[in-house]
Amino acid sequence: MAGARVGGAELFFERLCAAQHRAGDSVLAVIRADQARAAPLRAAGLDTAELAFGGRLDLRTRPRLAALLRDFRPDLTMAWMNRAASLTPRGDWTLVGRLGGYYDLKYYRRCQHLVGNTNGIVAWLRRMGWPEARSHFLPNFVADLAAAAPATDLPPGRPLLLGLGRLHTDKGFDLLIRALPRLPQAILAIGGEGPERAALEALARREGVAGRVHFLGWRQDAGALLRAADVFVCSSRIEPLGNMVLEAFSAGCPVVAIAASGPRELIAQDRTGLLVPPEDPAALADAIAALLEEPSRARALAAAGRERFETCFAEAPVLAQWRDFLERLTR
Repeated sequence: MAGARVGGAELFFERLCAAQHRAGDSVLAVIRADQARAAPLRAAGLDTAELAFGGRLDLRTRPRLAALLRDFRPDLTMAWMNRAASLTPRGDWTLVGRLGGYYDLKYYRRCQHLVGNTNGIVAWLRRMGWPEARSHFLPNFVADLAAAAPATDLPPGRPLLLGLGRLHTDKGFDLLIRALPRLPQAILAIGGEGPERAALEALARREGVAGRVHFLGWRQDAGALLRAADVFVCSSRIEPLGNMVLEAFSAGCPVVAIAASGPRELIAQDRTGLLVPPEDPAALADAIAALLEEPSRARALAAAGRERFETCFAEAPVLAQWRDFLERLTR
């Protein structure tokens, strides 16, 4: 896995490898050199190798990866996203590419099977020509956050809205800030960092809500933030899945989301959350206000989301699906 320093796909890679190891599988985790990522993998007992996974001038990663795999002798190798897929050789193993989005399939030409983490991605793979027998849906799981202690470093006494994610235009935090003038009692906390921070701070000042928007930077306590929030808002314009929606389900926090492809698949409208049209801050504000004004409705959505987490996105049921799938490929 040659991922970024932070991100939902990267964190799920760590969770899945650790869970497979705990279940008794023999796992070698090969990652882009990153001490902060390697340390928890090794602490979980995993054999972990670090490679450069660089660009075109990186002439060492491919042969070193091939040597690692020959020595480990896996039955199956999972290439996690584009760069890993492009650098993983074929060998005496089944090569599977794992996609968490609508990626350029040129990177996956050597793969024998592809896995998507939403049904939408799998349907797209098949439209792109991948046969049904070699394209598969396997969900993510997230940690159980129900027992997390609520964060205490957020402003008390007012309704708290929470957004999580990289400060990028794809995440739509500008839409959430534009919705805030219609929610005069609410405070907004955004956990994340990225290139749009200055633009978002300027927008909050122009909208007259700068005093009610708190940029928290990257946080390691998503559970505590979600347990403190009155509503979690997924404002993403582009969201193939939305791990943070699953985390909100887990934490028992009601969800309002823009109807991007991932949230549309995860959320049953007015049963496990509320979906609103894209690029419509007024509709987003109205949906949030409806939950703030009807706490019983918010609690019912949160309870249904929690039930969906336990059934579909907790570690035990998802790990069972992954292990069954990998076993079938290696028989």
